[in-house]
Amino acid sequence: MINYQTIKPLLFKLQPENAHHLAEAVLRMPNVCQIPFNFFLESHFIADDILTQELFGRTFYNPIGLGAGFDKNATMIKGMQILGFGYTEIGTLTPKPQKGNPKPRMFRHVEEESIQNAMGFNNHGMLKAQKRLKQHYPFTTPIGINIGKNKLTSEDDAINDYTTLIKALHNLGDYMVINISSPNTPGLRDLQNEEFIEKLFSEAKKITSKPILLKIAPDMTPEDAVTLTKMAVEKGADGIIATNTTVDYSLVKHPKDIGGISGAVLKEKSFEIFEAIAKELFGKTVLISVGGIDSAEEAYRRIKAGASLVQILSGLVFHGPDMIMNINKRLMQLIKADGYSSITQAIGSDRK
Repeated sequence: MINYQTIKPLLFKLQPENAHHLAEAVLRMPNVCQIPFNFFLESHFIADDILTQELFGRTFYNPIGLGAGFDKNATMIKGMQILGFGYTEIGTLTPKPQKGNPKPRMFRHVEEESIQNAMGFNNHGMLKAQKRLKQHYPFTTPIGINIGKNKLTSEDDAINDYTTLIKALHNLGDYMVINISSPNTPGLRDLQNEEFIEKLFSEAKKITSKPILLKIAPDMTPEDAVTLTKMAVEKGADGIIATNTTVDYSLVKHPKDIGGISGAVLKEKSFEIFEAIAKELFGKTVLISVGGIDSAEEAYRRIKAGASLVQILSGLVFHGPDMIMNINKRLMQLIKADGYSSITQAIGSDRK
């Protein structure tokens, strides 16, 4: 594989969204061609007993997953496995296709190794994703499906968007994620309330027995995050993903006034929320940590805090495709150094 640090300056001359489209063009090739994977990319996938665990009725060969927002349309499922991910979360999908917010809507903060995006759930819609997923599911590594409401759907009608998506897609993934925490759809975060969550999970559980998780925002107090997630689990959530992007623009030197920030600057803010949630919910539900994870050491900190799985997104932009393989290799060393023979022994070790 070409050294990423050699080509990164060239990629960074492109607008961020154009660079993403270029990456997608390469990573979707294994999805659409019958040519062996290694014709395009050297496989970085690591499956080792020390990293393997069973969750949601599936085997996760390693705990590093792709966070929602990169493979919005289920076009890169095979490519993500080649990069080394133990699972992929596609989306966010909406019932109807939508173009998203006006461009430019993605910005790099190079010095801070962070991304600011105001994409607005741009995606091809439920039906095209459904068609693609039927071609791949079940896949060798687990697939999560992240779902949200269309921009023009009112708050009163939002629950219909989510139940429509669950009905159409629940048999084509291993778990689903309720996204009510993106800052880029007007009114979406207002749905982070007890009434909506109780009604949504009540309706969702009538539709499917597949695990349904809730993804929350980092821009609330730890106390409010604990209250919200505890209530969600009581109402039927099968897990919590913490956290989405932040609208705390003070984290970067030259912020835009739109969108949410992900990447290295989100690390401590995300961990603070996750740590609070894990203190309350570890052992009671599946916890997934995302936000600023850019090394094996950081991934291991989240795992010891109670995360069964972690997710990476923005780090790929700054560290390149070797990142996932390198994290998994180092993670095995860290687990062994602590005297564990399996990741399951390390999960939540700081809680015990």
